[in-house]
Amino acid sequence: MTSPFPSDFLWGVATAGHQGEGDNVHSDMWTLEHTVPTLFAEVSGPACRTWERWEEDLDIAAELGLNAYRFSVEWARVEPQRGVIDEAALDHYEQLVDGCLARGLAPVVTFNHFASPHWFSAAGSWLADDAADLFAAQCDRVMARFGDRIAVAVTINEPNLEQLLHASGKLPAVAEQIKLEMLEAAARDAGTARYYASNVIPAALEAEFTEALTGAHRAAVAAIKARRPDLPTGVSIAIIDEVALEGGEDRRDAKRAAVYDHWLRVARDDDFIGVQNYESIFHGPAGEVVPDGPRNGMGTLIEPASLARAARYAHQVSGVPVMVTEHGMQTADDAERAAFIPAALALLGEEIAAGTPVLGYCHWTLLDNFEWIFGYGPKLGLVAVDRETFDRTVKPSAHVYAGAVRAHRAVSAS
Repeated sequence: MTSPFPSDFLWGVATAGHQGEGDNVHSDMWTLEHTVPTLFAEVSGPACRTWERWEEDLDIAAELGLNAYRFSVEWARVEPQRGVIDEAALDHYEQLVDGCLARGLAPVVTFNHFASPHWFSAAGSWLADDAADLFAAQCDRVMARFGDRIAVAVTINEPNLEQLLHASGKLPAVAEQIKLEMLEAAARDAGTARYYASNVIPAALEAEFTEALTGAHRAAVAAIKARRPDLPTGVSIAIIDEVALEGGEDRRDAKRAAVYDHWLRVARDDDFIGVQNYESIFHGPAGEVVPDGPRNGMGTLIEPASLARAARYAHQVSGVPVMVTEHGMQTADDAERAAFIPAALALLGEEIAAGTPVLGYCHWTLLDNFEWIFGYGPKLGLVAVDRETFDRTVKPSAHVYAGAVRAHRAVSAS
């Protein structure tokens, strides 16, 4: 018996600094959470206290039998004021990398997972003339400290998120107006002409941000590769599985062209394309079709085949291997998650067997955490977190995931 998953396949969980660490007070996200008016349902506050409890979280991942752990290095902690480097923050992340290695977890490092320093966003964020150079310098200092020990580098997380939200109608129209008012208030509070952030981009500026983020990604790749030419490096994008029903091909293709194809072409120069998939959308000739069936917390059909099809399309356009940097389900019913994970992995295995190269799979996410403008309401974690004590409780779905990993790894090793 053989497994489609290679023996060196990365089986992991994905996390993000601002969403779990807590008290990221020098970041633009912290600023916007506290701005009046704000688009954020609540403030992140202490989040999951991962900054203090990171060893416990790594222990959980290791005990589940995983061999990879994705996390972000928070630029706002490393450079809280422009030109001021906090060596203690770099020490912390270096300990996290070494802690991963000590537990047999390959460190998958994201260099920007939405949150950036407040000073960076107050100066125009990614649209500033020197933004790419500043980000490259941050990547270089991280690489200089512990780049020799990481396994995978993700430059930027979901630079196409705003296009996806707008094209999919995921946010009500009033949200765009609140967003603009929030950014104007943040700029006014900071005493600057403009204030932007990676995951709250005004619709009118999407094209400018795409160009700027593309330049920043390429500058980051150059900085990372200058230190370690052999390090697998790429960008991760949000990608819905766009399914064309009869007559819906034009609508599907227009959505792909508007949201994904630019970054898939950019990835042709990289080592992999990061795929972050949570759902399928079905296109008919007159618009989106909502099939019958059970729904996830995003309101879309629970569709285990979504990931495999998204990975196939990403590889077809980019021509490079896929790294599943996020995949999961928003649901308060953990039994739904427990059924979803092995079904999705089995279909991903079939896609690998059919010829789509996949380097690894990181489930989003380890902990129920801060889900940006939606606050702590959405549940995507394999582990529940008590909002008062911050105690962790491993959910049944985590053990199901661990069992699936164990079975696949056993076959791969045989």
